[in-house]
Amino acid sequence: MSVPNLRRFLVALALVPAALGAQQPYPHQSEPIGSVREIYDGTLSPEMAVNTFRNIHRLFPSRRVPASTRPRPLRRAAEPLGPVTFEDDGQRYDLDAFMEANRVAAVLVLHDGQVKLERYRLGNTERTRWMSMSVAKSVTSTLFGAALQDGYIMSLDDPVTGYVPKLMGTAYDGVTVRDVLMMASGVQWSETYTDPASDRRALLEAQIAQTPGGAVDVMSRLSRAAPRGTVNRYSTGETQIAGEVLYRALGRPLSDYLHEKIWQPYGMEADAYWWLESADGVEIGGSGFSAVLRDYGRLGQFVLDGGVIGREQVLPEDWVAEAGSPKTLVGGEPLDYGYLWWTETSEQGRRDGAFSGEGIHGQFLYINPAVDVVIVVWTAAPHPTEGRPADEWAFFGAVSDALR
Repeated sequence: MSVPNLRRFLVALALVPAALGAQQPYPHQSEPIGSVREIYDGTLSPEMAVNTFRNIHRLFPSRRVPASTRPRPLRRAAEPLGPVTFEDDGQRYDLDAFMEANRVAAVLVLHDGQVKLERYRLGNTERTRWMSMSVAKSVTSTLFGAALQDGYIMSLDDPVTGYVPKLMGTAYDGVTVRDVLMMASGVQWSETYTDPASDRRALLEAQIAQTPGGAVDVMSRLSRAAPRGTVNRYSTGETQIAGEVLYRALGRPLSDYLHEKIWQPYGMEADAYWWLESADGVEIGGSGFSAVLRDYGRLGQFVLDGGVIGREQVLPEDWVAEAGSPKTLVGGEPLDYGYLWWTETSEQGRRDGAFSGEGIHGQFLYINPAVDVVIVVWTAAPHPTEGRPADEWAFFGAVSDALR
């Protein structure tokens, strides 16, 4: 092997530790952590937030998604990401200022499938797993695409009660899979994370109780607020319905299907973990997924590539464009949301067809098809929805423009 080729081989090898999650003890396993209620209350100290966010598998029973036996290299680009600056609310930010202001714990930028930027902070390393919070919703969405391709889900217009009979006679009668993926069921829901009396906290308490079927019981007691398809109401409960639909359509855990369709064949380098509603039960469709930074990047690249692995079309050919594009509600109201993905609202971002998975406390998986960019951001903001000065979408736009 020539010296240049040997050098490229060694660089690629350094970016693909062999089965990170399976072969080595997890480096953060003995750290003190907070509770899940403290996460949602926003009462963790900044230091305890970091420890907890990288150890969420210790908060609930979780199902492992094993690392691939054939890790896919993530090669470094010949030229790293150059200077990136943007302005938000009258403040000018460069990369370092953005990461400091928003308490960013790690960031990864892929361009044309190659690493333009990879940086860790707050004691994190390439072996750290980090919570995704609602980015898990976008993982669930992607599994729906695979299930459609494989014939487990026949149509997005199927009623959810056809898959989850327990919902018959509830507010979910007549609601379709598509309605749920758009969070447009019309079922009443309050998503206030810090309010112990909210529906979101009732779902969390059902998970804490770890009673089989407890999450569906919470959803079964909800009332109807609007006709289906007419109103978008952000609801983590809606994604638990989605998870239940998938679980029953597949006849097996979502984690197992994720491993079979994506994690193993696409070459993820480390184990991931996914919270369960109850011991050995259904995955939490809207939260509780954790993985290493590069594997989030690989997942984004898989979506950016149209869901193709080798010669296999894992997702329907039109799935990514459909799932990641703005929708229209019944009655014609436009919606800046796809199928469990947030869609870009800026003029340039709309032209690019950009979209993102987003989670509270500042977790992002951003995809820009026009520029062939994937950006992963982990944030250690102690409060679920407050305290991040810089707009992450402005940062994504600046990176995309720098690589355009």
